[in-house]
Amino acid sequence: MVLAQGLGGHAEDWRNLAPYLVKAGYRVYLPDLPGYGRSERSADFSYSVHDEAEAVVGFLDALGLKQVDLGGWSMGGGIVQHVAFRHPERVRKLMLFDSVGINQAPKFDVRLFTPATPAEIDQLDALLYPHPHRIPGFVARDILRISNQNAWVIHRALDSMRTRQDATDNILPQLKMPVLIVWGDVDRLLPLEQGMTMHCLMPQSELLVVGPNCGHMAPVECTAQIGPKVVEFVKR
Repeated sequence: MVLAQGLGGHAEDWRNLAPYLVKAGYRVYLPDLPGYGRSERSADFSYSVHDEAEAVVGFLDALGLKQVDLGGWSMGGGIVQHVAFRHPERVRKLMLFDSVGINQAPKFDVRLFTPATPAEIDQLDALLYPHPHRIPGFVARDILRISNQNAWVIHRALDSMRTRQDATDNILPQLKMPVLIVWGDVDRLLPLEQGMTMHCLMPQSELLVVGPNCGHMAPVECTAQIGPKVVEFVKR
């Protein structure tokens, strides 16, 4: 099983869900996508959904993984949709967690993905969490320092996504493998109706709405509900 994190994320974002899958007997790969976590930040890479998808395929090739259960969260969900479309023979089952893909302009200020002030951190957390925690000042300062260092990668990814060229509305009906769509019931970043649209575009898909009060960070905050359902889906 291979899981791809979202914009600005890293492999550790799967820290709560991965143990369910390992306990069920799966070997779980959690790569840091190019530009994130411990991976290199090459000035020559586009950081687009399209090119990140090719990087995921390269990862499969490098490890000799002929076919996997593939999952992605947020931007990672858009990435794995493109992998599944271009290389359907490599994907046994597909899992999408609060995923991008539907051609719909965001209703929030995308500049919050690279916060420049403690107030902007609070605004971003309000999008990600239904009940955001108070962030101590010294933690906020460290978040801003890291954000300032890596903002150019996120800006480049966002510039590509704004073109909507990587939207998946047209490719989702062509996917034939089993698909599990997991969505927090009060996701303010990517509203539930986007997950419902994906479900309608893929008749073979299943939609798991997680709640109450699960937001965009559902795979971290609501894992107790999600973990057993994901295990049941991939083992079926």
